[in-house]
Amino acid sequence: MQNQSFEQSNQQQTQSTMAQPPKVITSKDALYITDMLSWNLLALKKAHFYATQCTDPQLITAINECGQMHQRHYEKILSHLDAGQQQLQ
Repeated sequence: MQNQSFEQSNQQQTQSTMAQPPKVITSKDALYITDMLSWNLLALKKAHFYATQCTDPQLITAINECGQMHQRHYEKILSHLDAGQQQLQ
């Protein structure tokens, strides 16, 4: 019985996915976006620091790839925000 209600809830969430983002960002949305940017920037900085502390080349490569991933995520978030700003002008 619980499994059925979980599946129905899951289907309702899947069906309510927006095709396009809303035109207005709430203050809660803005705070979450700020958090996402902060998390990715911090992870990028930590990866760079840890890579400079390592001596194993394979580990350095893996950490640098991780840092680059966070940098791409940070830049992607900014590009979405910039695209939204340009549409408003």
